Amino acid sequence: MGDQESQVLWTPGKEAISSSNMKKFTDCVSEKYGVSLRDYAALHKWTVNHLDEFWSTFWDFSGLIFSQESSRIREIFPEMQKCHFFPEARLNYAENLLKFRGDEDAVVFWGEDKVKSKLSRNELFETVAKVSAFLKDQGIKPGDRVAGFVPNTPEALIAMLATASLGGVWSSCSPDFGVSAVLDRFGQIEPKFLFVADGYFYNGKSFDCLEKLPEITAGLPSLKKTIVFNYAGSSQTISTLKNTILWDSILKDYYTIKEINFVQLPFNHPLFILYSSGTTGVPKCIVHGMGGTLIQHMKEHQLHSDIKPGDRVFYFTTCGWMMWNWQVSALASGATLLLYDGSPFAPAGHILWDYAEAEKATLFGTSAKYVDALHKAGLAPLKTHKLGALRMIASTGSPLLPESFDYVYTSIKKDVCLASISGGSDIVSCFVLGNPTGPVIRGEIQTAGLGMDVDIFDESGNSLLGQKGELVCKSPFPSMPLGFWGDARDVKYKAAYFERFPGVWCHGDFVKKTQSGGFIIYGRSDAILNPGGVRIGTAEIYRQVEKIDEVLESLVVGQEWDGDVRVVLFVKLREGVEFSPDLAQKIKKYIRENTTPRHVPSVILQVPDIPRTKSGKIVELAVRDIIHGRDVKNQGALANPEALDYFKNRRELCA
Repeated sequence: MGDQESQVLWTPGKEAISSSNMKKFTDCVSEKYGVSLRDYAALHKWTVNHLDEFWSTFWDFSGLIFSQESSRIREIFPEMQKCHFFPEARLNYAENLLKFRGDEDAVVFWGEDKVKSKLSRNELFETVAKVSAFLKDQGIKPGDRVAGFVPNTPEALIAMLATASLGGVWSSCSPDFGVSAVLDRFGQIEPKFLFVADGYFYNGKSFDCLEKLPEITAGLPSLKKTIVFNYAGSSQTISTLKNTILWDSILKDYYTIKEINFVQLPFNHPLFILYSSGTTGVPKCIVHGMGGTLIQHMKEHQLHSDIKPGDRVFYFTTCGWMMWNWQVSALASGATLLLYDGSPFAPAGHILWDYAEAEKATLFGTSAKYVDALHKAGLAPLKTHKLGALRMIASTGSPLLPESFDYVYTSIKKDVCLASISGGSDIVSCFVLGNPTGPVIRGEIQTAGLGMDVDIFDESGNSLLGQKGELVCKSPFPSMPLGFWGDARDVKYKAAYFERFPGVWCHGDFVKKTQSGGFIIYGRSDAILNPGGVRIGTAEIYRQVEKIDEVLESLVVGQEWDGDVRVVLFVKLREGVEFSPDLAQKIKKYIRENTTPRHVPSVILQVPDIPRTKSGKIVELAVRDIIHGRDVKNQGALANPEALDYFKNRRELCA
C-alpha cells in the first residue's frame, strides 16, 4: 500500500512563508515573549502551554475592534465548559465585519447562472443600517432570536448583520428544509422575526418558498414580523399573510438611514444558534457566543488560511451549514465574500470554477464529496480554467480521501495549499485544519489549530500516536458553545462532550495522529464498525470502494448478527452498470488486498441513492437504525428522506 504519511504533495515557497500572517504572528510572539519558535510545531506547543498569552497576543494582532478590554483572559473553573474567555470585554460582531469601508467589493453573489450581483463595502454597510433601523423600531432587544429560512444570498448576510448589530441572536436553515424540519429547529428557540426568500434556484429549476410560509408561521406563535425578499421571482403574493412585510419596502421606508449604532455587548453574549443534524432525535440547539466565534474565526482565517485584506473567499455552503457562519466572518479580516447559491454542477458541471476564475478567488472551499464527484465526472479545471489567484483549497464535511488529494494536484491546481479541515457545528470552527507555511502530506489534515490542545485518546484516556482513537481537546477554547438552548443546567451539553473523559472535550471523531503531526479522520466514532471487537473507521472502507470505477458512492454500517457485528456495504452504481456477484467479489477483493480481512463486508447490496443531510453528509446512523427495524426520527432533516426506503426490509439482511 505504501506509506501515505510520507508523501509530500506540496511545499510552500520561501516568499510565501516569509510574507504569511503565520510568520508575522510567530515573529510577534517571539519578540514579545523572548522565545525561539523554529517551526509550526514549536509555535503550536507554545500556544497550548500559554493559552492566556496566546489569545491575548492574537487579540492585539487580529485587528479586532472593541469598546472595552478585559483585564482577565479567561475565567478558571474545574469544569472545562465554564471556562469563558475575556469576561469583561465588550464589542459587537457586526461592527467588526463592517469596519472596512469604501467602494471595493464586499460581496459578490452568483445564483447559479440566473442571478449575479455585487455590493461594495459602503453599499453593504448602508443596507445593513436600513434593516437594523427597521428591527430596532420593531422593538428587538439583545438576546431576541431572529430566524432565516433563506438561500445563501446577500439578503441573508445583511439580515444576520442587522440582527447582530443590535445584539439579536441569528439562526438559519436553507429553504430546501421541509416544514417539520424548520419547526423542529425554530420552534425550540421562539424567534421574534423571520426572514424568508420568495424562492430559490437549484439545478436550473425554481422552487417556491412562500407555499410553506403559512404553515411555518402558524407553527411559530412567537413571531412578531416576517420579512420576505425577492430572489426567484415567485408569482405568489404576501397580501394574505399575517404580519408580513416586503424587504424592498423596508429599504424604501428607511432610505435616509446610513449609519448604525452598534450595541456593545459582553464577549460571551449569544450570537448564533446552530443545530445538530436531527437524524437521531429533535435537533440540539447549539448556542455560540459572539466574541468566541469572532476571534476563533479570525484566527482560522488570518493564520491558518492566510486571509488578508483584498482576498476573495469562496465556500460552497448553504445557510443551514456552519461553513456559512465561518465564511461570512472573513469580512472581519478584510476579505471579499464570494457567495453562491444553487447546485454546484449547474448547468454543466463547472460553474463553481467559472466563478472562481471570473472573480479571482484566493480561497476555494467545498466538501470532500464535491471533490470526489468532480473526479468521478472526469472534470479537470486545471485544463479548462485560469486559477492563478487561488492559493488555498479547503475541504470539509467528510474525510478527504488520499486519491482526492492526488486529484486536486493533478487536475485542479499544482501550486496550492490543500487544507482538509475538520470541526463542526459543535464549535462553529475547527479542531484540525490547514497551515499555509507547512507541507501538504497525502491523505493528512495538516495540523491542529493554534491554541487547541488536541490529542487522541484510547478508551482509557491515554494519549495515542500513530494509532486510532478518540479526538479530544484537553484545554478550553473561546468557541466552545455557551450551551444548548433550553438546557438550563447544561445536562445535555455536558453529556454530549464531557461525560466520556471528565474535564476533556470528546468530539466523537475516530482519528489517528501521524508521526509528522498531521491527522487522519476515519469517521464518526458513534458510527464505528466493530466486527469481532476490532474498531474500524467507515472512511477506511469508503477509501477503497470509491476507487472502483463502477461505484459512484457508498455507505457502510454494522449490523448486529449472531452475537457479533457484521459489515454491510451499500453501493450506488454508475448509470448503466448492473450489480452482479462478480462486481461484489471485485469490491471484496479490492478491500481485502488494501486493508484487512476484518474490513471486508459480509454483505454488499445495491441502492439507487444514498440518504444524506442538507449539508451533504451521509447518514450512517439512520441507515443502521433502518436495517435494525428502528424508526428514524425527523426525516425532514434529510435532503432526500425517500432514499431511506431503499434500506428497509431487505431480505438479504435476514439471512
